[in-house]
Amino acid sequence: GNVSLGLSRSSAPLKYVLLFSRPLEMSAKKPVPFLRQVVPAKKKVRRDPRFDDLSGEYKPEIFMKTYSFLDSIKQKEKEMVQKQLKKCRNAEQKEKLQQLLNRMTQQERAQKKQQELRERELSWKRQQRELAKQGKKPFFLKKSEKRKLELVDKYTELKRSGKLESFLSKKRKRNAIKDKRRLPPQKGL
Repeated sequence: GNVSLGLSRSSAPLKYVLLFSRPLEMSAKKPVPFLRQVVPAKKKVRRDPRFDDLSGEYKPEIFMKTYSFLDSIKQKEKEMVQKQLKKCRNAEQKEKLQQLLNRMTQQERAQKKQQELRERELSWKRQQRELAKQGKKPFFLKKSEKRKLELVDKYTELKRSGKLESFLSKKRKRNAIKDKRRLPPQKGL
């Protein structure tokens, strides 16, 4: 039972340290368990803030107010990109800048549209609350009715800006192309 490490008796504390600092020796006769826990690892708990109660409830109005400072930053970035686009001579670089500018304008347009939708819904809710206070039954819009109201607003906006005719002609062309695709192929023409 004496373990010899080739050390003299004077280095007894070192011998002790060496014995306990080396890896654990397992018996070759004993079968090794299939899933042996070597070091108990602490599992990190990851949480998604979108679905976590600790992060609070998402309210778009509060979100927009909190991050309203980003609009001015985005506007400055857009102006910088426009200046770079004017100065740029390289065709490849110019194309990339143009794509970036288009994406920025699209995002801006989408954000405005979303804001208008939110404002429209809020005004509708306020109107319904007023009617409820007067003693009338509240009326909730269906998705189809909301869509119809959006279309009416879109047409009035187009009419006001004078782009209604061009929009309608494009729509007619698109519908004509769709109709041609739906028709079966005609022989002899």
